[in-house]
Amino acid sequence: MLIARTIPELRQALSAYRRPAFVPTMGNLHEGHLSLVRQAKPLGDVTVVSIFVNRLQFLPHEDFDSYPRTWEADCDKLRATGCDIVFAPRESDMYPEPQTFKVHPDPRLADILEGQFRPGFFTGVCTVVMKLFLAVFFGQRAGVAVFGQKDYQQLMVIRQMVRQFALPIEVHAGQTCRAEDGLALSSRNNYLGPAERTEAKALAAALHELAERWCAARAADALDAAALEQQAMDALRVCDWQPDYLTVRRRLDLQAATAEDAPGTLVALGAARLGGTRLIDNLEF
Repeated sequence: MLIARTIPELRQALSAYRRPAFVPTMGNLHEGHLSLVRQAKPLGDVTVVSIFVNRLQFLPHEDFDSYPRTWEADCDKLRATGCDIVFAPRESDMYPEPQTFKVHPDPRLADILEGQFRPGFFTGVCTVVMKLFLAVFFGQRAGVAVFGQKDYQQLMVIRQMVRQFALPIEVHAGQTCRAEDGLALSSRNNYLGPAERTEAKALAAALHELAERWCAARAADALDAAALEQQAMDALRVCDWQPDYLTVRRRLDLQAATAEDAPGTLVALGAARLGGTRLIDNLEF
């Protein structure tokens, strides 16, 4: 497994290939990341994984400095999956000067949900992903990038960016990996204490219940979406959660769903803080 630290090193390593399959990560890898790497391998002729904790997508009060860095363990796991190239740039390699040029996504998609509670988050995401894409796919006729569906809104933002910039990249969605109790795997799960870890499965359960109640109310011609969403958040608050949102949206554009929108076209999304840990999840239905 080759480790490239700079963009020129990466481009040189990729010059012999025609179709990279790329998985961007911030490291601290778990089975969810590794499943994306395994999905990526048959989609290209070389598999590339980046490990870079991107300062631009963290708010000042968030956990950039304390975000877990587990370099040696990450490399061991990637070797075991058959990863070909790890791109692990230093911050000075990715941002050798202040990044004053940035990619600002469509606010109709990026300023809602996560964007409402983490202002500027998707600008940071799009900017670093664009730079990573230019590093990995420069000079290539085509390629594939694999993103996890757990970050549902992020996946939609990246797809829209690729489409609008006409990038020769196929964006592939990897299904969310879950623990046996239903908790979506996430690097931030490591922050949970034992009691919090036991409680954490309640977020996925709350989304399932919200989806079921939404469908039942629509079928009974008694849909009050705002009331159902408030009820779901109140149920989490009773168990010491601090929810930002639990909501039902259209998969097409993440706008609020109405009774005109049929099951099969919808997604329930949630973000909530348990203790000091903020978790997100989603459920298509």
